[in-house]
Amino acid sequence: MSLAVGIVGLPNVGKSTLFNALTKKQQAAAENYPFCTIEPNTAVVEVNDPRLETLAKMVSPQQIIRATVDFTDIAGLVKGASKGEGLGNKFLANIRECDAILHVVRCFENDDIIHVRE
Repeated sequence: MSLAVGIVGLPNVGKSTLFNALTKKQQAAAENYPFCTIEPNTAVVEVNDPRLETLAKMVSPQQIIRATVDFTDIAGLVKGASKGEGLGNKFLANIRECDAILHVVRCFENDDIIHVRE
């Protein structure tokens, strides 16, 4: 069983960029405009744990099953989503599928990056 992590935040804060970095793929489009992601991007990432090999040598299992994390890049949340605005209920349905939420927050100013409230 895998841990399901949903990546959330306002539109255009870097969720898809973080998703691509965590998954080591360029699967999610990461563009400079809000709502670049409409459908969630998902990927399974194997957890690299060097202790697993040591334990396997001690126990000699028939099979080694590595832990995984399912990352989901969820479309940006907008004000009023709980009332159905933006992707509204679809966003909330995507969140329900997650065990943990990774909230991405933009903590810098840059006039070249479009902000959802502008």
